[in-house]
Amino acid sequence: MSATDTFTLEIIKNALVAVGDEMFVAMQRTSMSPIIYETLDYSCGLTDPEGNLITQGNGTTVFLGQIDSLVREVLKKFGEKGDIHDGDIFISNDPYVGGGTHLSDPALVQPIFFEDELVAFVINKAHWTEVGGKDPGSFTTNATEIFQEGLQLPNIRIFSGGKPNAALIDLIAANVRLPEMSLGDMWAGVAANRVGERRVREIFAKYGVAEVKEAIVSLLDYGEEMIRQEMKNLPKGVFEAEDWIDDDGLGNGPFRIQVKVTITDDEFIADFTGSHAQVPGPINNSRTGLVSAVRTVFKALSNPSVPANGGCFRPMKVICPDGTMFTAKRPAPVSLYWETMMAGADLIWKALAPHIPERLTAGHMLSVCATIITGTHPDTGEFYLMVGPLVGGWGAGATKDGDGGQFASADGETFNIPVEIAETRYGVLVDQYAFHNDDGGFGKFRGGKGVVLDYRILSDTAVMTGSFGRNKFKPWGIGGGGEGSPNYAKVLRADGGEETYTMFHQIPLKKGDVVRLVTATGGGVGDPRERPRDKVRNDLRDGYVTIEQARVHYGYDAKVAAE
Repeated sequence: MSATDTFTLEIIKNALVAVGDEMFVAMQRTSMSPIIYETLDYSCGLTDPEGNLITQGNGTTVFLGQIDSLVREVLKKFGEKGDIHDGDIFISNDPYVGGGTHLSDPALVQPIFFEDELVAFVINKAHWTEVGGKDPGSFTTNATEIFQEGLQLPNIRIFSGGKPNAALIDLIAANVRLPEMSLGDMWAGVAANRVGERRVREIFAKYGVAEVKEAIVSLLDYGEEMIRQEMKNLPKGVFEAEDWIDDDGLGNGPFRIQVKVTITDDEFIADFTGSHAQVPGPINNSRTGLVSAVRTVFKALSNPSVPANGGCFRPMKVICPDGTMFTAKRPAPVSLYWETMMAGADLIWKALAPHIPERLTAGHMLSVCATIITGTHPDTGEFYLMVGPLVGGWGAGATKDGDGGQFASADGETFNIPVEIAETRYGVLVDQYAFHNDDGGFGKFRGGKGVVLDYRILSDTAVMTGSFGRNKFKPWGIGGGGEGSPNYAKVLRADGGEETYTMFHQIPLKKGDVVRLVTATGGGVGDPRERPRDKVRNDLRDGYVTIEQARVHYGYDAKVAAE
């Protein structure tokens, strides 16, 4: 076989891409937590021996900058000493050293050797339901330092030569509230990595080391070339935007953030200089997380159809001083990092959307709107811990209404926890799950609708924690389109009382109380008065707008129209 055989190179490249997808499926089928096997809050990937991303099986886009960075940290810590061996697996959830998110997202990194040569790494990074810390679920809105947020695993060896480190596994089990579930998810990650290891070795055995290495170089160069071709279609120049983040979880804020995007024929530079310094509360984000945010929107506006690899991001550059909300330093709390991380992506989106209307919509829900409800299951008497993100509205496009009931851009290809599983595994009853008609998102093309989800508490007592950013500063509109509606949560008490929350921590609940979770409608595009009458009638019929909203925002008189 010739190494220059184009057809064979393509076969190898596609086989390598398939490795990430097969790892992804293996982890889904073996995990213990609904947030992994239902929601798909994880990613799996493959890098070359230097840590260049070859392929990634994505659930959440927020991990797009962290697969390769974690491998590079392993190389830096262990590789320089020649201390990486066949059968080793390293575990890390350190947000400040390659991890990029929060302690709830441990990663497992495994080297792959073929004929005694290090040829690749496989890795997975997943949200474990529990990693300890001061509160159940491990992410919290009132942490003031990372030590309160869970067990830190600072890039250490959990398998050595194929044998597990029993002491470390015992340590993890002793520090989490649901050890069977958390360790089950760990073993699912081990299984996914071993699937990847087996497939990679098969590829090297079938095609030969030299040929596979050439295919990897070709794959990375192909990713770069495809992105550069698309960059020719992007507007050139300097584009700026600013926005505000509501709250840090401790009542401080709002916080101003800004970006300057420079696009040339060869580079895409995102400069966040001037954004607010890191804050006392847990919405801080690390530099690796910022890179992931920029990668997410850069990939979306250039060529989303090309499988992500390190070559795709060669034209991209991120600038930001240390110690900002985007680049916080240890030991700042980070458990709600997504509020700031995706605000970074949204800033670039906001700066470019008016100039690339065919590719970028108006503003969307942005926040993951993650919620934790814990209590004692009324049927089994066991402790339950429900963790999950919520869907909401995306902004309208230049020629279309926004998509409703979609996850925020941080979540990527994730899903709901089904109603049946929520009601079976946890002490709740789902009273309603529907689109709402809160005021917002009006335009010639309207924003996609957010949802309302009601959980009725069935256990005698429970508590809830959650983070619903994009409340004070709503999803932005374009060209005269209206702002969207806010994210928020309510507690409808069994005794008739009612409370509204955005950042909330350990709110006590009783049997019969209803937790109402409401997500944003996206921003609108264009003058609402130009919306076609038939579309307004359809919105009224579908319950997306009220008669009064149609009159005020669209100038639509239902009585006159009926005549």
